[in-house]
Amino acid sequence: MTTVNRSWTHDVAGLVIARPARMLAVEPFFMELVAGTEEVLAPAQRSLLLHVVGDLDAEVATYRRWAEHGTVGVVVVTNVRDDDPRPAALHALGLPFVVVGAPRPSPDEPHVWIDNARPARDVVAYLAEQGHRVVARVSGPAEFAHTTTRTEAFAAQCATSGLTHHVVEGEYTEESGARATAELLDLDPRPTAIVYDNDVMAIGGLDHARSAGVDVPADLSLVAWDDSALCRLANPPLSAMHHDVHGMGRLVGEAVLSVLDGAPPATRTAPFPRLLVRGTTAPPA
Repeated sequence: MTTVNRSWTHDVAGLVIARPARMLAVEPFFMELVAGTEEVLAPAQRSLLLHVVGDLDAEVATYRRWAEHGTVGVVVVTNVRDDDPRPAALHALGLPFVVVGAPRPSPDEPHVWIDNARPARDVVAYLAEQGHRVVARVSGPAEFAHTTTRTEAFAAQCATSGLTHHVVEGEYTEESGARATAELLDLDPRPTAIVYDNDVMAIGGLDHARSAGVDVPADLSLVAWDDSALCRLANPPLSAMHHDVHGMGRLVGEAVLSVLDGAPPATRTAPFPRLLVRGTTAPPA
């Protein structure tokens, strides 16, 4: 086991994001999460160290380096995966951590829990009420546990509501949103509504629909996930499942302070999202 230098770790939390750095320039989620976290840490004279890497192996290597040099006193773990190796690695390194978004929180680990299933069911129920019979979901990467949870809930509610559904995997980028939308619009019958796993893919889908001559929302309804200024500034403004990501970040900050102060593990529940209907959803023509 690595010997951890605790000389100054009590002031710093670490967050490693394993994805291309260019994505952070256009995807608002993590910046809003960091802003909420810092809003809690700064008054307590604590800080958050953010590091961006290319993949999971590089993320774990960063944890080893932090443990060796005593860089941080707690790690924030996001984008939980099925059979995620990071909790075991952090336990072995002796680094405390806070988990954000695991589907089944462990009572032994501080956690910010996010209900990913119910919002997925709610958006399908809304589309069914609007009269849509064929719907689709453009998911994030299948490796993430929240992707699996949302996809399963989406499919289950489609079955309950009697809807035909399709799922295409995206990469959280505008380009992947456009590609997935093109693939879905080639189906026969094609979906009359598409739900995207983040704002950026929804923007890509909206742009592709416009270039393909598909009228939104008369011919195609679109729903984004998370909700940010991107949705509000789109033309037409994107309907979205609004998540209080800033509030979620504040809960992460509270959990970090609890760990640094030696409090026992606790689960905090993120604010429940709500559907904001704007200009991209309507009953099918």
